[in-house]
Amino acid sequence: MKLNWGTGVVLAFIGFISFILYFVVNIYTSKKYDTDLVTEDYYKAELQYQNDIDKENNATDLASNISWKRSESGLEILFPETLDFNQITGKVFLYRPSNKQLDFETTISLSKHNLLIPDKRLLDGRWNIRVDWQYNGKSYLFKKEIIY
Repeated sequence: MKLNWGTGVVLAFIGFISFILYFVVNIYTSKKYDTDLVTEDYYKAELQYQNDIDKENNATDLASNISWKRSESGLEILFPETLDFNQITGKVFLYRPSNKQLDFETTISLSKHNLLIPDKRLLDGRWNIRVDWQYNGKSYLFKKEIIY
């Protein structure tokens, strides 16, 4: 059977379409390319957004805000020293964008003005840290993307 140029063009189109479909199916079925939302209740979290903005504004009104540093024993979250650490309550949430199984939340319990998150709970790489805390009935929020 002799092939002419029209048949060659049709076969080239079929080959190209097959090539593209292979990659589309491969990406959608592979767990390697699986992505997750930041939160499962996205719309519920969106309704709380104004509340978060108010908390962040409260935090900017402080003389000094929360800071963090990496130490030999882990991640230290440093609260303002002008505040009484016995009256600070709240939660710390660490979110790992690349793997939701590594996300965790811990309550704030201070013995001094710093909170230590042990090194064994954190892998090197990017983390989003969210500290939602209260002091004397006023709520504050600290959010930061860190490289640990």
